Amino acid sequence: MGIGFKELLVILVIVLILFGAKRLRTLGGDLGSALKGFRSAVKEGEDADKDTLEGKPGRTLDADVVAKEKDKV
Repeated sequence: MGIGFKELLVILVIVLILFGAKRLRTLGGDLGSALKGFRSAVKEGEDADKDTLEGKPGRTLDADVVAKEKDKV
């Protein structure tokens, strides 16, 4: 059981009555511009990370593994 088409339509009508078409259009535009800004910020961050990681060689550490027994309590 879930929300069907009829239930979604009723919810949409109630929201439309409560907020009005103009306010919903404004909210939709604001939400769209916020998502666009978020996506561009994420893309800029990925580009910056890519620039800092390229061209730098990785470090390799040479070490010996030593196993020790822990004291029993």
